[in-house]
Amino acid sequence: MSFFTSSTSAAINLVRRFPAQRAAKDLFVEEEVLRLFDLMQTRLLRYAVSFGISVQDGEDIVQDAFLALFLHLQRGRGDDNVCGWLFRVTHNLSLKRRLKASRETVGVDAGEAEQFDQSSNPEESMLFSERYGRLQLVLQALPLKDQLCLRLRSEGLRYREIAEIVGISLGSVSASLSRSLARLEQADRR
Repeated sequence: MSFFTSSTSAAINLVRRFPAQRAAKDLFVEEEVLRLFDLMQTRLLRYAVSFGISVQDGEDIVQDAFLALFLHLQRGRGDDNVCGWLFRVTHNLSLKRRLKASRETVGVDAGEAEQFDQSSNPEESMLFSERYGRLQLVLQALPLKDQLCLRLRSEGLRYREIAEIVGISLGSVSASLSRSLARLEQADRR
């Protein structure tokens, strides 16, 4: 009888502690997700917007990606590469949003490029605008997968992560980046 009583009271104590432990775990997960949000929000937004969607839609996608991460971690599922996981979720959500809006991928126009140029010399501004325009045309002419590989690589992701996110082989990532960089370099020499 005492065994039953002690195991029952142990179970009751465990059940009583469970909500407190779960709340502590949820708070820890929430803090981690918020920390990651602060670190990666801008990079993910830039990547989402590169699909040709509005900044406002990109912000929604980034928030949805972090909500998905919170739920993923809250369920006890982990991932060795949270950064890659977030880019993959952002990638998928951006593709869905782009297909829904049925828009083509667009980049920054030449007028916006001039805003980035801080030089006061008109000749340098003109040369910068011409160079930027040439490179932008080459970038837009690349196949979508090549554009995605370049953007992800510019965000610092490794080839293996890019392959996983875009859904292509490691060799295809390497070939895509080599081909794309060669085209950009050739256009830049003109």
